Amino acid sequence: MDVLSMDTVEQYQVPEASVALWWLGQASFLVKSPGGVLVALDPYLTNSCKAVGEAYGYDMDRRVPPLMAPADLVGIDAYVVTHSHQDHLDPDTLQGFRAAGGRARYVAPADASEKLQALGVAPEEIEDVWPNRAVTLRDLTVRATLAIPPSRNDLTHVGYLMSVAGGPSVYFTGDTDYHEVLGECMAEDRPDVLVAVINGAFRNLSAAQAATLAKQIDPKVVIPCHHDLFPDNSLPPRILRTNLQMHGMGDRYRELKYGVPYVYPET
Repeated sequence: MDVLSMDTVEQYQVPEASVALWWLGQASFLVKSPGGVLVALDPYLTNSCKAVGEAYGYDMDRRVPPLMAPADLVGIDAYVVTHSHQDHLDPDTLQGFRAAGGRARYVAPADASEKLQALGVAPEEIEDVWPNRAVTLRDLTVRATLAIPPSRNDLTHVGYLMSVAGGPSVYFTGDTDYHEVLGECMAEDRPDVLVAVINGAFRNLSAAQAATLAKQIDPKVVIPCHHDLFPDNSLPPRILRTNLQMHGMGDRYRELKYGVPYVYPET
């Protein structure tokens, strides 16, 4: 697996009315608009969760190394966080980014906002969000969406709907359990792309639940994530395709490769 150069990402020309995604592993993505807006979503670029896992008896040692260093994020426009868990809001990634001179608009729900501030981010740098609260970054709108918390220790989880002006929208579920109201809410938005977590062992969406959500929402493309990085929290992503196939949607499954741009609409 090759490392990903931020120069490559910054120089990449996203076609008009399109959106580009780079998967960095787990639930970490870079998102770029045609206008050059570059967002880092839940960047986890270290191995800090190994110690967290050991404290609770889980193996959370990375199965694949980070594609880039935290300092490589310098130049992003927004640092977007779904919730405060360490594989989504990683103190080591954040501190490495800031130590290298990184500055961005931080977008986060309440618990994550508090954690950002505890890690040294000034309140005025943070855009606090909640479901339906949107932040506009030139030609990219980032709107927080409902997420069903798997436990009471972080009740402000959100997902995000990222929409290109005059172009497609991508729905990142974030860590969420399943409830039919989730699909009912998102079906109104008709996102083109669904990026779904599939790690039911930790009370997020299972592959079957993610497929059920896709059936409700009816996106054109379904992408799995959050299935790959930790030995005690991994599974074959094609289980999602199997479940989509049961709904007559197997052709919508896309499995991203680390650090390789995925552009929607596909050409």
